[in-house]
Amino acid sequence: EEIEQTTARRFTDTFDQVKAAFSDIFAQLFEGGQADVYLLDPEKPLESGIEITAQPPGKRQQSLTLLSGGERALTAIALLFAILRVKPTPFCILDEIDATLDEANVHRFADLLSEFSKDLQLIIVTHRRGTMELADAIYGVTMEEMGVSKLLSLQLKKQAG
Repeated sequence: EEIEQTTARRFTDTFDQVKAAFSDIFAQLFEGGQADVYLLDPEKPLESGIEITAQPPGKRQQSLTLLSGGERALTAIALLFAILRVKPTPFCILDEIDATLDEANVHRFADLLSEFSKDLQLIIVTHRRGTMELADAIYGVTMEEMGVSKLLSLQLKKQAG
């Protein structure tokens, strides 16, 4: 009983921090608007599902399922980075997370990556130039002949010293 209460309290405390960070990062990525993540059953936080609502600028508040593909992707990115802000990890691997974003959103996403890259090593699989532009190094894989892959690397930023 005591362990379950402690676990529930810790979960709720962390969830509240993620909720606040999510709201902030959503507004940053969308240049306004509001988003919320909440427990469907706050009385049983360890068993509850969650619901995400979002209101991009100039639109009404709606469930995640009603957003466009790009809006859903940015909202998911906001939630992921809210979790990383509250519970940082040493590195994060993202696989084509920016694929559905238009150019303006890619640049706002890249700004967020730049902010987080100060404390977090990011490994990103992408085809988007706007995301690549912030990288310290780029690695590419090409296939010049059938069945033979070639690895290319490019250092983009000069190291201090």
